[in-house]
Amino acid sequence: MPSPLQSVIALPVRALAWLGSLGTRAIAVLVVLGIAVPPLGELLRPYVAEAIVLLLIISFMRVDPSSLRAYLRRPALVLTATAWTTIAVPALIGGAVHLIGIDARAPDLFLALMLQGMASPMMASPALAALMGLDATLVLITLVTSTALVPFTAPVFAHIFLGGMLSLSPAALGLQLAAILAGALAVAVVIRLAFGDAAIKRQRAPIDGLNVLILFVFVAAVMSNFITDFRAAPLHVLALAALALAMFFVLLGATLLLFRSYGSERALALGLMVSLRNMGLMLAATEGALPGTTWLYFAMSQFPIYLAPQILNPLTTRLREKDAPIVSLRADT
Repeated sequence: MPSPLQSVIALPVRALAWLGSLGTRAIAVLVVLGIAVPPLGELLRPYVAEAIVLLLIISFMRVDPSSLRAYLRRPALVLTATAWTTIAVPALIGGAVHLIGIDARAPDLFLALMLQGMASPMMASPALAALMGLDATLVLITLVTSTALVPFTAPVFAHIFLGGMLSLSPAALGLQLAAILAGALAVAVVIRLAFGDAAIKRQRAPIDGLNVLILFVFVAAVMSNFITDFRAAPLHVLALAALALAMFFVLLGATLLLFRSYGSERALALGLMVSLRNMGLMLAATEGALPGTTWLYFAMSQFPIYLAPQILNPLTTRLREKDAPIVSLRADT
């Protein structure tokens, strides 16, 4: 019979496991809660950076070394996808919005779009890919390589396109990103050494639940002003929401076209990853010192993220039915 102490400890673990089992439904509920209770978001906003670091730790902690090595032995696809999401995407976004003149007419929106483009893929993208039955391992390894490059690429693009718009210099931005990622990786390695891979896999559901709770800190913070902003300027908010959705589909569609020769399912997995940008990491790196429109665009960008599985599931099913046999990994070499 378990002791009273063990029973007390087991209760929150079971609660976390239940929350983790709800998956994207729990996240959708948290988005609604974040919108409906603005004071909660204001209370949690100072802790956004810490929440992002915890999400990074959990993501690094769950990396499967054997899967990582398998893709690294055949790196052409991973390297191409890494270059696309880390170098080509921010360059194309920066060039396009500069040509349109957004940098002059709406500098706060320009800053938001550039931070979105410069960011690495979202840490939750492997989990979302797995949920949709796509190649989560490919997404994970590309996520890791892309994230490792961001401290070097983001300062370059910040220098080229943003100039003095950030409170941090490009070099300071790179150092801040490197410190966040290196610290998260170090803590994750210590946890893996202390508990082992088998224990981490056994506790998958509670860890998923913890992920959801931590993610809520970020969601609630960026959604805290949604109702106020919508009441003040509904057309402005709706326009930003439409732009966020358009950016999601543009990045998804471009990636699908670029990687279609590797098989539609792989291309869709990479498209999902590229279209879900880790804007939370950029918030952590800038310590949340961003203009109101930038925050609002980040908030609107959460809707495509959490709706992605529902939006793309019909496409996934159709591609799985029509797709020819996926190109062998040997073709990547």
